[in-house]
Amino acid sequence: MTDTKPRLIVEQGDITGYAVDAIVNAANEALAPGGGVCGAIHRRAGRALAAACARIGGCPTGEARLTPGFDLPARFVIHAVGPVWRGGSHGENELLESCYRAIAAIVRREGFRTIAVPAISTGIYGFPSPRAARIAVSTMADALDGYGATVTFVAFGPDSRTDLSAALSALTSSS
Repeated sequence: MTDTKPRLIVEQGDITGYAVDAIVNAANEALAPGGGVCGAIHRRAGRALAAACARIGGCPTGEARLTPGFDLPARFVIHAVGPVWRGGSHGENELLESCYRAIAAIVRREGFRTIAVPAISTGIYGFPSPRAARIAVSTMADALDGYGATVTFVAFGPDSRTDLSAALSALTSSS
């Protein structure tokens, strides 16, 4: 293993506009078009994305699946299913960590060097944003250690950006 660390960046913006190897979709278990980030990705990618997702047949919470990006500027979409927040004592942290590890496994397997990742589970799924940000940043840093990819955490709003930035600052100051 080399000393290469992944490059981690936090930005606020529209993840559907990123021209990277892959963007991550905060997906539901059916991989169906939904609201929030998921709906935006499906709308911009076009109908072929929903058809590709239907052929996959779903994805359990804590796992991820890969499709082409179709009409997106990104070449691929990694569909990652995060947990619904149920108070924190139902394995939510572990499931969210598993979700990010599954993303990293696909990144490594496919040889991706640039990815854009939203704040998974923090929207309608209700996961507390500061906690989710710490899990996202630390898990991606650990799972991609030695690989050297550039991971851009794309916050939809200023609160998410603040939480992701704080998690990244905490990680870099502790290393």
